[in-house]
Amino acid sequence: MLMEDGGEASSSSSEVRSVCSHVDVPRIPNPQLKKLLFFKVYKRRWFVLLVLCLLNCSNATLWLTFAPVADQSAQYLRVSLEEINWLSLVYMVVAIPLSFGTTWMLDTLGLRITLILGSWLNMFGALLRFCGTPLGKDDRPLYPVVMLGQTLGAIAQPLIIFTPTKLAALWFPDHQRATANMIASMSNPLGVLLANVISPMMVESPSHIPTLLIAYMVPACIICFLATVGIRSSAPPTPPSASAETSGSEPFLQGLKLLLKNKAYVVLLLCFGSGIAVFTCFSTLLEQILCVQGYTDDFAGVCGALFIVFGIVGAGALGPFVDKTKKFIEATKINMSFTALACIAFSVVSQLRQQKAAVAAVCSLFGFFGFSIYPVAMELSVECSYPVGEASSAGLIFISGQVQSVLYIIVLQGLTKRLADSPLSTCGNVVLSWRVPLMVMAGLCSFFTCCFVIIFHTRYRRLEAEEQASYGTKQSNGSPASEHAPTVES
Repeated sequence: MLMEDGGEASSSSSEVRSVCSHVDVPRIPNPQLKKLLFFKVYKRRWFVLLVLCLLNCSNATLWLTFAPVADQSAQYLRVSLEEINWLSLVYMVVAIPLSFGTTWMLDTLGLRITLILGSWLNMFGALLRFCGTPLGKDDRPLYPVVMLGQTLGAIAQPLIIFTPTKLAALWFPDHQRATANMIASMSNPLGVLLANVISPMMVESPSHIPTLLIAYMVPACIICFLATVGIRSSAPPTPPSASAETSGSEPFLQGLKLLLKNKAYVVLLLCFGSGIAVFTCFSTLLEQILCVQGYTDDFAGVCGALFIVFGIVGAGALGPFVDKTKKFIEATKINMSFTALACIAFSVVSQLRQQKAAVAAVCSLFGFFGFSIYPVAMELSVECSYPVGEASSAGLIFISGQVQSVLYIIVLQGLTKRLADSPLSTCGNVVLSWRVPLMVMAGLCSFFTCCFVIIFHTRYRRLEAEEQASYGTKQSNGSPASEHAPTVES
């Protein structure tokens, strides 16, 4: 039974659904254990989740501040489009070497220290970007200072984006974990959505860039205050589930070794990492792809917004469904298949002129099926790698996505060709053909999706462990589950 903070029961006792038919457990729970297995949940978990969502959203807006208005940003900062792309790409480059340290920090030092440090880095990054704008009309914008601010935001990103799976495991009961992970994870694409809408809306000319930076700086400061003052502990006084008691039980280095020896996890690592890379390329390069065929920055912003909105809708439907049915594998495989089809469709319709409805529809479907996978895949990574810490299992997948994102963007940009004549283009001075890069991106997405659908199979190890605890079977270390069962705080 779960007890809400304050002593009020939030749900009645229920038998845990069997997830693997080969697990030999008694059908009737041990009566003595059933009396002991009461778990308490705390209302403050929603505040911690809120702060994480706001922080994740703010960091995403800093990441893609310049991408939707790449042409105006290049003119204002007096740099090339490639240098503007690096303002987004730095997030991937910086995160790769720092991610292992972040994973260790989250599993070892805890949630509170990680989130507060991330909020301060995020705030200083936003402040520093504004410091790169000229004070007077005769001063030049300082691109290196803006890049340094983006770098601080990039350092903060893994501290924030690794956290949803850990928070869901430590603060939420088993029937709310996927939903909590979905809410926290989808706050990042919500930030991408806001960047795709707010940036084109506020920047009608290059001179409006400083105002845009202020608009993103103020929320970062407020969120830093909320995180520093409001988050008082890394975990609740008592665990909300049986698996929360052993969260991160494996030592960090030993956990990494176990992950790399786990065939199912390695398949998920490579295939879902490729999916993250495809979505990063789409978000970063959307405006540059569409402007070639005469689509405006505003329309590109609308397409980016539809991509995110429908993604959040899809995730909002899939999270509770998976929480109820525990069909992580089926949901991930089906959605990845539809995502590959949507990616192929985008590579075709984005090269057509005067097809706004088709482009908008494909972007919506791409987001609906693609974004909804993310929180489910993160939970699946924990299920197939338990008892390795949640930050380690989710963190390695993020690192894989970042590495592949850098490679994909570099390769796709290298495959572009300069067009000598494009009368409908709204791209500015430099017009590039994206036909071949888009075909390559669709091919990579389809290849890794097929590999995942055919090869990936796993047991739900965390659910099995919780089932064993509930039914009184022996744990893998040979000690009875009753020795680890927490009692309800009076």
